[in-house]
Amino acid sequence: MALPHSADLRLLVFDLDGTLIDSRQDLCNSVNATLDHLGKPHLPDAVIASYIGDGASMLVRRALGDPEGDIHDEEYLQNALTFFLDYYRIHKLDFTYAYDGVLQSLEAIRAAQPHLKMAVLTNKPVNPSRDICRALGLEPFFFQNYGGNSFHSKKPDPHGLQTLMQEASASPGQTVMIGDSIVDILTAQNAGAWSLGCTFGLSSVTLAMDVPSLTCDSPQDWATLFA
Repeated sequence: MALPHSADLRLLVFDLDGTLIDSRQDLCNSVNATLDHLGKPHLPDAVIASYIGDGASMLVRRALGDPEGDIHDEEYLQNALTFFLDYYRIHKLDFTYAYDGVLQSLEAIRAAQPHLKMAVLTNKPVNPSRDICRALGLEPFFFQNYGGNSFHSKKPDPHGLQTLMQEASASPGQTVMIGDSIVDILTAQNAGAWSLGCTFGLSSVTLAMDVPSLTCDSPQDWATLFA
């Protein structure tokens, strides 16, 4: 399966963690700091990384062994989430970096296709997302950056992607959702848009759960596809 020719596209929407940036270490460190705070043992980084993709609240719940919401002590859960967010807010750029080729590909796309709008749609809270994009030099490429708390729902609910399509005057057939996880692929499908699965990301193993329109092995491939 192939994507439409770049001249027929109007909107590229990028996931953040595992797509534009490698934030694994800072997220893992923040989760383990939260477990320390709660008097719980650390989890291996590989385990925590497998929990990333559905937003901060679900990341914390999974780290506590509660992905189905069986813990009903809301004060306990809120304390854990608040500590995690406060810690991550301070440490979000300790080790996080943009993947090799991201900036170069975004520059090439913007130069070759100035009509093609680009945006970020992540399940990470919006303020850390915008702060990271600003710090890593990504912000100028995106006309919008929405996070997991920007709307009433998170990906794979299509509301955020549909909002971006409306703002960019783009139809589903003119839109590509780019991400490293099944969450991004389902978001695209739920909105009727195209999807590009990034096999180099943090949650790329989940791409096998559904079929994206196309896959890519590095950010450099974006320039080939869209510039």
